[in-house]
Amino acid sequence: MSDNTIVRINQKVAVLIDGNNIERAMKKQMKLPETTKINYDTLIPKLLGVRSLSQLVYLKEGDNISKKLADRLHNNFYGRVRNCAKSADVPLAIEAVQMSDKVDTIIIMSGDADYVDLVKHLKSKGVRVEVASFDVSTAASLKEIIDFHYNIVEEDFFIYKP
Repeated sequence: MSDNTIVRINQKVAVLIDGNNIERAMKKQMKLPETTKINYDTLIPKLLGVRSLSQLVYLKEGDNISKKLADRLHNNFYGRVRNCAKSADVPLAIEAVQMSDKVDTIIIMSGDADYVDLVKHLKSKGVRVEVASFDVSTAASLKEIIDFHYNIVEEDFFIYKP
């Protein structure tokens, strides 16, 4: 291949966000204020690079998902927000398995070791699996088996001032 050759990455990517896990990591492991929020407007494009977003699903336990966040994810990324009766782990895994034959890559926003078996299953089906999370709250067992880890850093969040 010559130096002038441009390689285009043509991947369909799904982003699945475990809202509880990301928020808990921000507040407990990172010791950030309660009003700290992920800046999805800039983070999602960073995670995608030149790839195409196929689906984005934000899952969170309970009914307290901000309408403003839901509207923003829908308007900017045609994303969907899903309330979960309990932990988002099982619903996120079901979403991932259901979309695994429709995408090339699944990005899971969570550092939870509970996703290790899901990652193994997705990879056995030929799906690339990436994780976006805070490095300090990401399970070593998860890091060992994923294809890529994006460490969420200070420029990826902001402190909301009402």
